Amino acid sequence: MTIKTLTADIDRLKTEIKESQVQMKRGGEDREKQNKEFQQTVADQRATQKLLNAALEILKGFYEKKEAALLQQEPAGPPPPPGFKDYKKNAAAGGVMGMIQQIINDAKAMEADAIRSEEDAQKAYEDFVKETNASIEAKSKEMVNKTEEKAKAEADLTESNESKENVLLELEQLSNYNAELHQSCDFVMKNFEIRQTARDEEIDALKQAKAILSGAKFSEFLQMA
Repeated sequence: MTIKTLTADIDRLKTEIKESQVQMKRGGEDREKQNKEFQQTVADQRATQKLLNAALEILKGFYEKKEAALLQQEPAGPPPPPGFKDYKKNAAAGGVMGMIQQIINDAKAMEADAIRSEEDAQKAYEDFVKETNASIEAKSKEMVNKTEEKAKAEADLTESNESKENVLLELEQLSNYNAELHQSCDFVMKNFEIRQTARDEEIDALKQAKAILSGAKFSEFLQMA
């Protein structure tokens, strides 16, 4: 069960590490795409500002020349009310130039927003890579530890199986020895009376031989028999 659990854990960690690597790769591809879009946006806004600033300078020069020409062609007469010339100037140029300036301001604001967004996106990506790498490293270490633990468990299992085989072999040998002892005991029990009778006969024979050797009369010997 330990080996089975460790194997499942190792497989899970491998899957998680692989998935993290895939997500990090996709994140890098998305970040690269976002950065290209950012560079294009900034380039477009800066080009717009440059173009409109040039147009604004041209319009300023144009309206200044036009105003000068109008002043030279203006008939003699009573002087205009105060502020009238400024009004004519603003009326002629203020609308178009103000609109161009507003577009320039909007382009600058869009450029600044794009830069802030790029900085935030880059920081978020760097944090994501850092966290993902830390997670992969931690899971890799855990997988190494579990692999070592699994190897030890497998070695213990092999040793236990060998010990089990030795015990079974020893039990088999003891069982065979027990059978042999049982067979021998059965033989002894079965032939005990026969052997006991033979032993008694041997004892009587010894007594007779002893009596003869002691010089007893043969008739007495017969009577004893």
